Amino acid sequence: MTPICDFHAHVFPDAIAAKAACSIGAFYDIPMEEDGTLSGLLRNHDSAGITHAVIHSVAVKPGNVQAINTFIAGAAAQNPDRLTGFAAIHPDYPDLPGLMNEVKALGLKGFKIHPDMQKYALDDKSALAMFDTVRAAGLPILIHTGDNRYSYSNPQQLARVLSEIPGLQCIAAHFGGYTEWDDGAQFLSKYENVWIDTSSSLPLISDEHARKLIGSFDENRILFGTDYPMWSAAQELVRFHELKLPAALEEKILWNNAQRFIQ
Repeated sequence: MTPICDFHAHVFPDAIAAKAACSIGAFYDIPMEEDGTLSGLLRNHDSAGITHAVIHSVAVKPGNVQAINTFIAGAAAQNPDRLTGFAAIHPDYPDLPGLMNEVKALGLKGFKIHPDMQKYALDDKSALAMFDTVRAAGLPILIHTGDNRYSYSNPQQLARVLSEIPGLQCIAAHFGGYTEWDDGAQFLSKYENVWIDTSSSLPLISDEHARKLIGSFDENRILFGTDYPMWSAAQELVRFHELKLPAALEEKILWNNAQRFIQ
């Protein structure tokens, strides 16, 4: 089987998965296509032929960080050939340096944040301190970027972060700017330490627009993502193949580019 990595997948404990998925749906006013459980993700990926995933969840409050990270680490440890875990983090967490050590001990390979849900600006003082700690730890961070309803995570703000914290390795989700896709390309494509993923974009933009965005970024820094449970992995893969990209470029986006983060 040709390996494929879904770099952007949210999973939740079974007891809260339905509520968490509904909350995401309400935030975006988009009905969820999947249930948010780990077993649901694995079934979804089996049906789509996806062999690996980077899983994560968002800590809306600092007090949620440790429970989320324990869950994500446990899920990844139970499925080491299929799952890589990224940790939750919040700029108001009381011991960020200590969290770096805890995350590494748990075997987690990076972090995930969603400033719009966590309610802080990417470029505010506390967030910059968090990013500096993550950079010093040598770990990447997957950032929800963009949403024209808010002013927490737009591409220009991330560009300011990258100027303040050089060397921060980050993945800017949603082509670098959900609903602000062209701004993502304009402000982020020049950075060699920025990757993007395709999540929560292909259902919302034209194939022509998606190909233009892909052409704006270094082809070695583009990752495939489904944003499970928002979208069906199988349908997202169909949408991706419908772009009719060259086979070598498809292989990079679906697998090769992800390998640096999941080994």
